[in-house]
Amino acid sequence: MNKELMEALDILEREKEISKETLFEAIENSLLTACKNHFGKADNVHVEIDRETCDFLVYAEKEVMENAEDVEDPCLQISLEDARELSTKAQVGDMLHVEIQSKEFGRIATQNAKNVILQKIREEERSVIYNQYYEKEKDVITGVVQRYVGRNISINLGKADAMLTESEQVKGEVFRPTERIKVYILEVKNTPKGPRINVSRTHPELVKRLFESEVTEIRDGTVEIKSIAREAGSRTKLAVWSNNPNVDPVGACVGMNGARVNAIVEELRGEKIDIVTWDENPGNLIQNALSPAKIVAVFADPDEKTAKVVVPDYQLSLAIGKEGQNARLAARLTGYKIDIKSETQAKDAPGFRYEDYMDEDYGEESYENDENVVYEEGEYGEDVEEGYREPEDYAEGGNLPEDGDFPEGEDFSEVGQLSGEGDYM
Repeated sequence: MNKELMEALDILEREKEISKETLFEAIENSLLTACKNHFGKADNVHVEIDRETCDFLVYAEKEVMENAEDVEDPCLQISLEDARELSTKAQVGDMLHVEIQSKEFGRIATQNAKNVILQKIREEERSVIYNQYYEKEKDVITGVVQRYVGRNISINLGKADAMLTESEQVKGEVFRPTERIKVYILEVKNTPKGPRINVSRTHPELVKRLFESEVTEIRDGTVEIKSIAREAGSRTKLAVWSNNPNVDPVGACVGMNGARVNAIVEELRGEKIDIVTWDENPGNLIQNALSPAKIVAVFADPDEKTAKVVVPDYQLSLAIGKEGQNARLAARLTGYKIDIKSETQAKDAPGFRYEDYMDEDYGEESYENDENVVYEEGEYGEDVEEGYREPEDYAEGGNLPEDGDFPEGEDFSEVGQLSGEGDYM
């Protein structure tokens, strides 16, 4: 039994995850290569390795010739006299197995055999790593920041390195070496130098995968993420739906005191996340998607994929959002081109009939007489900031947080649970 060879194969199989059968084939090929370098040819050479004991035998098949003068190629033929020394039963014309001692190989032949084995090990190692990470393509993995390569970042994923390019980085995010971050595997390519892995921190699927890992109901299929729209580093809108009428999809994603969504926000370095309920009715869906703005009426055209939305005058800036972000994300989330108008703008539009769509709860004078309305600037219109909220949205009717979001680290138990869908921080 060749114990040294067996131990070496066991170590390679355990550390490199290369099967023993592949290693045996590499050894056989290396011995054939050594024979070809030593004798000039190896067409009639065979290698046999016992898989249990790791003992190996190298032999050449040679034709037995009657006299030594008849031997034209010593690599392929052997005289009867020499054959009888190996086997007393040898006869002219027989094919005799002549053992080859690998110890007799020269230095160059031995070095070539070694290179064949090492090359096969490297190829198999790259193949194993490629297959391992190819299975994780389109998934989230934790990596360790190694260094900056120009404006790109090299990230160690364990057995391979990935590259986070500048275009896939969130603007404003700065990482320190040895810092652990979660990245989304965009693509895994097999190259001669090993697998090339491209990862992203800006892809919308990153948020989706983080929710799948954090929210049990999404993982088991009770709650589905129907749509997602993201502007990396700033805000994400998520539309969720529950297959169980007893499970609130928004509440499941938010978690107790916001624990689940806060864990994701922390991983995304403070990116704001709006979670709304998915609805098959496009009007309701668009209304939910424009949360936290209050909507008077929605006119959706499923064929043209367009929608006209009317909001109270003082809610116009909130519905549109800072630099149009709220409306832009709502359009991506729903797939509709959304045109938002205030009540005044809608009434002044040609062919507009106020009574055709105005909800009875939103009369012309209703906002001026409503004691529950909170105004940031005391006037409605363009000066109203995004921080508008109805007082009932807070348990204690406390102070309005800036930008309408819970400050990072704020305890939900003190400011109260949001009664409506939408802005969670």
